[in-house]
Amino acid sequence: MLRFFIEGGPLFMGLLTIILVFLFIAVWKAPAWVREIGHIALIVGILSTLLGFAQAGDAISKAGAVSMDLIASGVKIALIPTIYGGLIYLVSLIMRIILKPRI
Repeated sequence: MLRFFIEGGPLFMGLLTIILVFLFIAVWKAPAWVREIGHIALIVGILSTLLGFAQAGDAISKAGAVSMDLIASGVKIALIPTIYGGLIYLVSLIMRIILKPRI
């Protein structure tokens, strides 16, 4: 798991982890914010991937010919923060379901 954290980029993966901590605090202190914090995590993950693709495009244009294996491994690495953000969003939805008042 630490390998995925490092490969996903310490800046955005660290930010997503902080958002996850805020999510658990919100479950306890501010339940109305749980879903919104999950949305923020998802958007931060997508933003991280888009910024990674932009940087990869710059590097590919400077390097010229790049093998498809290298591009595929770069895409796999770039999707790690999006998956992490999606998992945090899923946790927020599950927490929201648990917190809903019973009928």
